[in-house]
Amino acid sequence: MEGVEVDGGDAVLSPLANWKNEVSRTFRYYLDRSAPYTFRRWLGTLTAALIYMLRVYYGRGFYVISYGVGTYILNLLIGFLSPKVDPELEASEGASLPPKENDEFRPFVRRLPEFLFWYATTKAFIVAFLMTFCSIFDVPVFWPILLCYWIFLFVLTMKRQITHMIRYKYDPFNIGKKKHTGNKFD
Repeated sequence: MEGVEVDGGDAVLSPLANWKNEVSRTFRYYLDRSAPYTFRRWLGTLTAALIYMLRVYYGRGFYVISYGVGTYILNLLIGFLSPKVDPELEASEGASLPPKENDEFRPFVRRLPEFLFWYATTKAFIVAFLMTFCSIFDVPVFWPILLCYWIFLFVLTMKRQITHMIRYKYDPFNIGKKKHTGNKFD
């Protein structure tokens, strides 16, 4: 990239590239350390979303950005609720889900893991907030139409997703292992 080759073939990075690598490494370190704190991470995202909503409400504009963020988060939500291996595609290849409940247990693996869902959602609100400082993104629109269209899009998408969940019998909200308390007849 931005380096000069030395006799041994190793590249000596410029100070700017070294600084960029160090910042990236530090950011990744703290991001990885935040992984176990799910509630706190989502609380921070909720705070970022609230700050963004207040900026849009008091600025009385940037509705197109809000529509874009809403659509992007809806797309992320679909990935979060969908299985990694789609049963429709797997059925066409010959393999299918077990026909009986006791044949085989296959845990639900998300197409988009929770951590990546959180990270992308937080990034979306931060970028949208920064976009509100550029007047070029403040396109005049009649916001109730955008809101109605987004609600319509959300309802149709969730209806399709829930139908898919019922058809292939998977539950994306099942968290962890079931705990057995023992025989109920004891």
